[in-house]
Amino acid sequence: MFKKSVEAKAQQRLSGADRKKLKRTIKERFPAASDSDLDTLIPPKVEVTVSKHPNRVLIYSLEGGLPIFFDVDSRGTTIFPTVYALWKVPHLLPSFILKGGRAGQPWAVKVPGNPAPIAVGSTCMSSSEALKAGLRGKALKISHHYRDALWESAEGRYVPNAGFLEDVVFEDPSLSTTDAISDHVNNADNQELEVANAIIDDLDDSSSNTKISQQVITDLDNLKVTENVESDKGTAAEDQNTLSVEDVDALLDKCLLQAFYTTMKDKDLPIAGSTLWANHVLPCRPSGTVLDIKKSSHKKLSKWLQSKSTEGLISSKEDKHKKEVMVLSINRKHPVYTSFKPEKQQVEKTEQTVDHPSNETDLNTTMEVIEIYKPSVHVNPIFTSVGADTRQLYTASEASEVVFAYVEKENLVKPTNKSIVVLDAILCDALFKGAIKKGSTYPSEIHKKDLAPTFINRMQAHHQVTRGKESVVRKGGLKAMQIMTERRQGNKKVTKLSGMESFLIDAEPLASELQKKFACSTSVTEMPGKKGYEVLVQGGVIDVLARYLVEQYGIPKKYIEVLDKTARK
Repeated sequence: MFKKSVEAKAQQRLSGADRKKLKRTIKERFPAASDSDLDTLIPPKVEVTVSKHPNRVLIYSLEGGLPIFFDVDSRGTTIFPTVYALWKVPHLLPSFILKGGRAGQPWAVKVPGNPAPIAVGSTCMSSSEALKAGLRGKALKISHHYRDALWESAEGRYVPNAGFLEDVVFEDPSLSTTDAISDHVNNADNQELEVANAIIDDLDDSSSNTKISQQVITDLDNLKVTENVESDKGTAAEDQNTLSVEDVDALLDKCLLQAFYTTMKDKDLPIAGSTLWANHVLPCRPSGTVLDIKKSSHKKLSKWLQSKSTEGLISSKEDKHKKEVMVLSINRKHPVYTSFKPEKQQVEKTEQTVDHPSNETDLNTTMEVIEIYKPSVHVNPIFTSVGADTRQLYTASEASEVVFAYVEKENLVKPTNKSIVVLDAILCDALFKGAIKKGSTYPSEIHKKDLAPTFINRMQAHHQVTRGKESVVRKGGLKAMQIMTERRQGNKKVTKLSGMESFLIDAEPLASELQKKFACSTSVTEMPGKKGYEVLVQGGVIDVLARYLVEQYGIPKKYIEVLDKTARK
């Protein structure tokens, strides 16, 4: 269910009445929960939020973004605890034992030797039905599991014990001896162990007539579950427990810089802190390493990102509505960034997305703007006739080739004058239908030099901007970057630059660069009522700034609009 992260449509705090209603629903759904259990899951003085998702799922989270319950159909009848909730109150759900169960009941899945559940789901058959089926078939439908998108959505994600690693879950090493582990397993119901074995080994039907034949967990992605503690994995878990706060801080910074070099592109900004953590920082941690921000000196993701902003490595702001830190830009000229050397293996895997600091100047000059067009309903018949795809984008020359291919195919060149194209009904409609005033006569022919421009004008304009290895396609024509100088108090001048986002230029790094270049103060402000930012440069540097953008960033002059409000009339 949570294979991919999905942005919430809406999020709001629970009122006191809704909070009580949620507790009643949980109590009815999970009779094993006591009042103290409910207070553990939903602490009295902790804020609870509910987020609504496009697939109708409701996710209830505690203050700080920790998901605690999710409602599959938003009706309260199919509400489940997350693994975070089960790690707080393990007895909230029974572990996966079919004995005595009814179809549709919520159950948890555990690994032998580890008391913390790894997955949550509902049974697909009752015990009597399972016996009739010879204990064969799918026994449990998984709704949520460790390391899925719901688990990763938590700002302070964590694991319950050292048995939970990046791609494997095994016995809890804190159980002192092998005998203790064996006692724990032997005390469990035999069917529970057999189900766990089915998860592990996907046992064949013939192996035992009391074992579940098909793999019970069909939605655990690449998560591996093993019954034996390998010495190297045990060592890795022990190492995690012995990491000092300073070591965790250093590991966090290393993973962040690795992500900046390998997976984070400037076009991905601004980005929510939780998304940066889940999609970029965590994937860059060393294999077998648990990255727990709570064990760092910062304790919270927001405080860690704010510290990076204070250092000048990133620029950030707090989104008051989402109540999380948004990363606005990355300072790729910061000494910490430029002195960092990413791991070679990681760089090779993400070769196409790496930003090399030594090539920043080259990236600035490899600016390319292409005007492209999409076929519209007017010209679609022409594209279809010559076998061209109406869903693709075309440059002006490619679109011209299409219309002239149609002219050649239909033999529409005037025999007595090769520079004239005779219009048939299809081509005439493509060029002029809806554009000719009512009552006016449609033309019967067109000059070749006017054919392509008229045809292209009937298509939907788009543009593609490419800078280095970054490229973006947007609908409509490319709007010019605007540079405007105006007077402020007294005779002081200030130069304002806007529209740089359309050219894949980040406002914060540009402002820092201009501050050094022109030896003046600069600032960045969010434009009111619009998307984007405005860079303010002290002084009347309108002409030199325009020239700098052309020379250093490769912006075509036709896309720079200059307006001097200080000029005398």
